Amino acid sequence: MFRPSQRLTTLPTPATIAMAARARELKAQGKPVISLALGQPDFPSPAAALEGAIAQVKAGHTGYPPIPGQKSLLEAIAGKFRRDNGLEVSLDQLMVCNGGKQAIFNAFMASLDEGDEVIVPAPYWVSYPLIARMFGGVPVEVACREEDGFRPQAEAIRTAITPRTRWLVLNFPNNPTGAILERADLEAIAEVLREAPHVMVMSDEIYEHLTFDGRHHLSLLNVAPDLADRILIINGMSKAYAMTGWRVGFACGPVPLIRAMIKVQGNTTSGICTLAQGGSVAALQEDIAGVQAMRETYERRRELVVGALRQIEGLSCALPQGAFYAYPGLSALIGRKSAGGRVLSDDVAFAEALLEEAHVATVPGSAFGYGPHLRLSFAASDAELKEACQRLARFVQGITD
Repeated sequence: MFRPSQRLTTLPTPATIAMAARARELKAQGKPVISLALGQPDFPSPAAALEGAIAQVKAGHTGYPPIPGQKSLLEAIAGKFRRDNGLEVSLDQLMVCNGGKQAIFNAFMASLDEGDEVIVPAPYWVSYPLIARMFGGVPVEVACREEDGFRPQAEAIRTAITPRTRWLVLNFPNNPTGAILERADLEAIAEVLREAPHVMVMSDEIYEHLTFDGRHHLSLLNVAPDLADRILIINGMSKAYAMTGWRVGFACGPVPLIRAMIKVQGNTTSGICTLAQGGSVAALQEDIAGVQAMRETYERRRELVVGALRQIEGLSCALPQGAFYAYPGLSALIGRKSAGGRVLSDDVAFAEALLEEAHVATVPGSAFGYGPHLRLSFAASDAELKEACQRLARFVQGITD
């Protein structure tokens, strides 16, 4: 009889996936569910990407691809770093993966031994600590307080570093809060890292193009080029290019690490779908105007959602500076009862009651290491967002002591 490994049995299903799955179940039952649980852009993939994939088919490029990625895509990625980030990188510093998540998987599998520590500022994307635990790593959370703009403080990172620290994870623009790091933040963190030469940095920059109010993303590598041999940048096609289903992520880092990650991938999935790679080349080479149009739409929707949430008594909501999530706080509502009689003991109970009673799917903030909050994606239509906020308002109005 099958028995799962002990390590696997301790890993929960990511809350984002669990809430989305429950939303689909209710929809299948005929319930009018609005799901704001996943980071799924509601834009079509670029036409250039579709044409690029078709060109791969017509050219007969349907065989096994190189494990690190096709040269044409690696060159396009190097061009992206030059154009968008002002960084010159060589092709042997790059690899292509099945989404950004596999890049994280590859890096942790290539580097973590039992008991190695991974510093993860919270709130964090749910997969960082889960993947670290898969390889015996120990996640170490550093709280990013709302009053600090959900940005990690350098002194808190310094305090968290031990001789067993292997990685510091930075994800900015941040999922789930939309926080970004300013130059001063990055400079302070770089100073801490110079004191701890054994610590690598995983900089997940997949939301780099989705910044608001005239802000621009800045990479740690721009601020601290002397740390280049310790910085791994994670990025991909899913968010800015609305290519989630194409499953194309990429990593840029020191050559020894990239070689180790390629070795991991060579023994798991091997190379990435040639059609998806061709589409990604075309998207990266296209004028970035389409990305800019999406960013402007998200910024407008941010105003719609945050404005509506701030009108709901009992909720607080910081203004996200990037990505496409709102992260309202629920402290004033915890411990009370929903109109349906559910005790709102924590943000998990709140999110479950909101889904079951008001048919709005969100993700509890505790899944991201920082509650009681909710994460709501505003990568949805204006009509859906307005209706979801109205349902949330009615749900909160029905809460009793």
